Amino acid sequence: MSEVVISSENRGITITEMWEKHSGMIIASASLLMIGLGWITERNGLGGWSIICFVLAYVVGGYRKAWEGLETLIKERDLDVDLLMVVAAIGAASIGYWMDGAVLIFIFCLSGALEDYSMEKTNQDIAAILKYRPEEAMRLSGDTETKVKASELHLGDVVVVRPGERIPCDGMILAGISAVDQASITGESIPVDKATNDPVFAGTMNGQGALQIKVTKAANDTLLSRIIHMVQEAKNELPPSQLFIERFEGIYAKSVVGLAVMLMILPPFLFGWTWKETIYRAMIFLVVASPCALVSSIMPAMLSGISNAARKGVLFKGGVHLEQIGNVNAVAFDKTGTLTEGKPKVTDIFPVEGNSEEDLLRLAASLEHLSEHPIAKAIVEAAHKQNLILEQAATMQAVTGMGVSGTVNGKECRIGKRGLLLGLVLDADKLNKAQQLESEGKTVVFVESEDQFAGMIAVQDILRTHAVEAIQQLKKMGKHVVMLTGDAKLTAEAIGRAAGVDEIFAELMPDEKLQMIKNMTKTYGKVAMVGDGVNDAPALAAASVGIAMGAAGTDVALETANVVLMTDDILKIPYAISLGIRTSRVMKQNITFALAVILVLVSSNFWGGLNLPSGVVSHEGSTLLVILSGLRLLR
Repeated sequence: MSEVVISSENRGITITEMWEKHSGMIIASASLLMIGLGWITERNGLGGWSIICFVLAYVVGGYRKAWEGLETLIKERDLDVDLLMVVAAIGAASIGYWMDGAVLIFIFCLSGALEDYSMEKTNQDIAAILKYRPEEAMRLSGDTETKVKASELHLGDVVVVRPGERIPCDGMILAGISAVDQASITGESIPVDKATNDPVFAGTMNGQGALQIKVTKAANDTLLSRIIHMVQEAKNELPPSQLFIERFEGIYAKSVVGLAVMLMILPPFLFGWTWKETIYRAMIFLVVASPCALVSSIMPAMLSGISNAARKGVLFKGGVHLEQIGNVNAVAFDKTGTLTEGKPKVTDIFPVEGNSEEDLLRLAASLEHLSEHPIAKAIVEAAHKQNLILEQAATMQAVTGMGVSGTVNGKECRIGKRGLLLGLVLDADKLNKAQQLESEGKTVVFVESEDQFAGMIAVQDILRTHAVEAIQQLKKMGKHVVMLTGDAKLTAEAIGRAAGVDEIFAELMPDEKLQMIKNMTKTYGKVAMVGDGVNDAPALAAASVGIAMGAAGTDVALETANVVLMTDDILKIPYAISLGIRTSRVMKQNITFALAVILVLVSSNFWGGLNLPSGVVSHEGSTLLVILSGLRLLR
């Protein structure tokens, strides 16, 4: 087709693009025009011309459906509703009801066009993710910048991203400071400040600063690529209810054809009907008994639910998981990185008398600032937040599994577990305070300076924002909530109590977490497991629905899970369950409505004098209502 350009306010739109986008409505409009011309010529006594117009209406409006129906019949040896509609229209024409058959073709064609538009609307929110994938990158080699395809970037490459450009890779910032808009990945509405050593994601938008970024993930392994892959899986994977409907459709269509054939033959002998009336009633039966609305009861609702969830940062890898999550009776949470942030933070500082909290924190951070241990990082981060100037530490030495020793301002200092400071004698008050902090699930580190006790600092992996609220919502929904963790019992119990879970299981190995999920499944039925780490993968796979933390989660967890929380907000879990419940409810309503309409129309055909146009309008109207009902889930 020629690429003639039609003027537009914003850009040129080719005829090809217009046809691809609006072909269904264009065909329906052309069919309606032919019907109008046929009606006018018939009213003016031009019977021959009216039949030609009606035939054109049949051909224009019905060729697509007829071709699709024949392909299904020949290639798959199965009947579908498309072929039933075309046969009904041809049957009506064969007994002189040209206008009625043409109207059937038009309304069926219009229904298909509107359904296409509905499906397009449903998929827009998900498909929009694809536009975030950058096509090009500026690779830096020495002082030379080279423009390359983003897909050609390799691990270790360095790219330059200027202000306002989209970041082309998952990587680590080597140089530069900027605010990065991560809404496309995490759903965060406010740009996040990024500096050296901070991670960035492909598809996010750089703010006001220029960045040099080291590539840490191959192009096909970026978080954005995994999201796109999940989206494609979600669109292609059919839920059990839809698979059942599709199997049922084939059996049902064959039954309708068989009954229609019987209705074309038996009534003249049994009820004394004329052959014309018999065939007419059989054609109406073909129309009103076709399962169009029934077939449309599931997928529009399912895709609308998936689309709704995607907008809110919850990615379902398929409709089956949206259907499953609405039926879960218990939810199991991992602790570290799931219920908690996975990053220890300083919670309490207790210096000895005569020293301030700032002095103790400065000393501890000076000792720890070169360490990569999570507790050390927490202490250094706390010092930075208070804008404390750290001292230069010397003769640093790590004591494996115990702590660190070194010299600060010429004084020999140590920081670590109580066992590192065995030479110190602590009074009962200090020991009791340490035991109290540990009973609260906190890790206590002791600080010594010049063989004198300097104080102690408590560190804890704190609960995620909204964790308590999420668990309360789940319990209000009647879900049994448990925590499964490999952490120590005291720590687990402290976090579990604070979170408000029903049961706490601590010191579990990965295989023991898996066994716990199996036991819970026997007790409660369907179980959802929420986790982020490699050790959670077996439990995620065994659960009815595995839910992974998208930003904090490991690759293994993301691949194993059925649902991904892109913002790591566990408050989205009760939302996802309620969405699953709503989706199932809407689908059941649609199926009930579709079957009720078929029953009423079939009954009216034989006992209420239903005519073909009324049957067509009622049948196709029910299909549109079912589709619109499914689209409610977009809200």
